Amino acid sequence: MAATLESAESAEGTGHHHGNQRQREHQRLTIGGKGSAAGQFKHPFGVAVSDDGEIFVADCGNKRIQVFTLQGSFVRQFPTAVPGKGRMFVSDVALDAVGNLWVMQWAKYSKDFEHVVQYSPQGRMLRKIDLKRTYIHRGVAVNTLTNHILITQITRDENNDTYGELLVYRPDGTFVRTLGVEEEMVSPWSIAVTEDGNIYVSDNNKSYIYVYNKDGQFLFKFGGNGSGEGQLKYPRGICADKAGNIVVADASNSRVEMFDKNGGFLKHITTDIETPWIPAMTMQGQLVVTDDVKNTVEIFH
Repeated sequence: MAATLESAESAEGTGHHHGNQRQREHQRLTIGGKGSAAGQFKHPFGVAVSDDGEIFVADCGNKRIQVFTLQGSFVRQFPTAVPGKGRMFVSDVALDAVGNLWVMQWAKYSKDFEHVVQYSPQGRMLRKIDLKRTYIHRGVAVNTLTNHILITQITRDENNDTYGELLVYRPDGTFVRTLGVEEEMVSPWSIAVTEDGNIYVSDNNKSYIYVYNKDGQFLFKFGGNGSGEGQLKYPRGICADKAGNIVVADASNSRVEMFDKNGGFLKHITTDIETPWIPAMTMQGQLVVTDDVKNTVEIFH
């Protein structure tokens, strides 16, 4: 499916503007639409962008990873499969320091383990880490400073109450530590890591972003439930740019917000994505966002 280029200017009701600067700022490219053909999606969730500009999309319902250029052209795809278990649903994808992928996946009706699987960029499986079955969304990120794999986990108890934590592993599957229990996270959804190794975790239920240093020490939280500037309502995905700013998919407010590394509100990047799911930043400063409702990937230039 061909990508479409448009300006988000009219969607924000900005009226007429002299010159073309504002239009350039809000120009965006839309990839996809619902379907199973190459370039189409069935619930696109996680997204990651490599240093050389390849976009990797976790196409959950189609049980695959799709790869695109920054211009929206389809490049390739590969199934998310584990030997002996067949193709599996996929919720998130992250890149490590050498460009390999870490993909979170599960089989919907299986009572077996969930897995985070490492693939080469071409889709060759390299290794996997088995995880406790939760049936609830998980996020994955890589802290390239410590070479740790970070995984969210949401668990329901016998009263159907949920509690959350962040699991830390080495790439060989060795468990390192758990974060978030003392801060009483409920529904950790997504993870971002800045170049200095600080870890940011979005809590979809509490509408806060929790911040830890590279050693796992809790530093602070920001956000809080609401629709005002700097507030969040059921935040989902989160990512960091090269400057250490934090970008949050503020799902129920239908917008994407940017904060500085200390949690200070900077701006609304866009306010017209129906259900932003996971954002990713490119090396060139473009924003890539998955939209679960429209089954599209939006690239903001």
